[in-house]
Amino acid sequence: MSIPFTAAARLVAEREVKVLVRTKGFWIGFAVVVLGLFALTVLPKLFDTPDSVAAVGGDTAKVLTAAGFEVREVADRAEAEELVRADEVEAAVVPDGSSDGVRVVALTEPPTDVLTALVTTPPVDLLEPADVSPGERQLVIMVFALVFLMFGMGGAAIAQSTVTEKQTRIVEILVSTIPVRAMLAGKIAGHALLTVGQVVVLALVTPIALRIGGQAELLAVVAPALGWFVPFMVFGFVLLASVWAVAGSLVSRQEDLGSSMGLVVMLVMMPYFGVMFFSDNPTVLGVLSYVPFSSAVAMPVRVFTGSAAVWEGLLSLGVLAASVVGVVLLASRLYEGSLMRTGGKVSLAKAWAKAD
Repeated sequence: MSIPFTAAARLVAEREVKVLVRTKGFWIGFAVVVLGLFALTVLPKLFDTPDSVAAVGGDTAKVLTAAGFEVREVADRAEAEELVRADEVEAAVVPDGSSDGVRVVALTEPPTDVLTALVTTPPVDLLEPADVSPGERQLVIMVFALVFLMFGMGGAAIAQSTVTEKQTRIVEILVSTIPVRAMLAGKIAGHALLTVGQVVVLALVTPIALRIGGQAELLAVVAPALGWFVPFMVFGFVLLASVWAVAGSLVSRQEDLGSSMGLVVMLVMMPYFGVMFFSDNPTVLGVLSYVPFSSAVAMPVRVFTGSAAVWEGLLSLGVLAASVVGVVLLASRLYEGSLMRTGGKVSLAKAWAKAD
């Protein structure tokens, strides 16, 4: 007796969730992601210590302090040179009879950062000041791309689960009571539910990490982007999950899984490298924000940088949602046509024909 589609999909989803959360690898992997998030925001603050510079004269010391250096005021040049030779300071700024009024003393090579700080620059008026610094911008872009990469690759668990069921012949028992497409729906739903839970936890943890890392002002800018990233991440994962499931159904042994995973791995890696390499190219990033497999990262990044309007985000999300529907329908046909075939890798053409 066959179980109704909805009930069958729910049973498969529950089974996938229970099996995955009982594995140590799942919790270890998620803990690494959370710790990595804290490391990215906290460690720069801990290790970004200012360079130490010796200075003779209060006015020079004020200039260097304002430039972010740790300044040690000394009485004369001789004392300053001793600190430089002892490698206690990077350089020393001492009085000089030249027109500039100061001279820099270093040990082996000119200290570029000190020289830059001493150069007089005119005041600058910014007509459209940026909300975040380039370093903060790159940090958020890297976090978004890495999170998508890790969760996208996590979809490989669907392929491994499918191959295991085929290799152990359990699938033959399951399909006698559960529709094949319900199995696919349940696997995608179960893993998507876990992904949503993890992304929500990360979204809640991110403000805490930013505050601990002394970047609370960045929170106001990141929050809207997080609001976009969560739905984009969910749709993006479902898109990849359906392709992962097909990759698993095409082979009958774990040893052969690598031969069917190449395209899926490329679809996961493409958004990461695309956004990281072209984050400063508005044209390329704009195109990537409407490509289904990369929009999950590219569009939240554009929202974060302020280069995308709300309507663009909604349009991109609509394109991604429509693509999910189309790819899932295509995947369900291929999954149904290949799941029961054993004895080697099944070609996509044979899987499509078998589903008729």
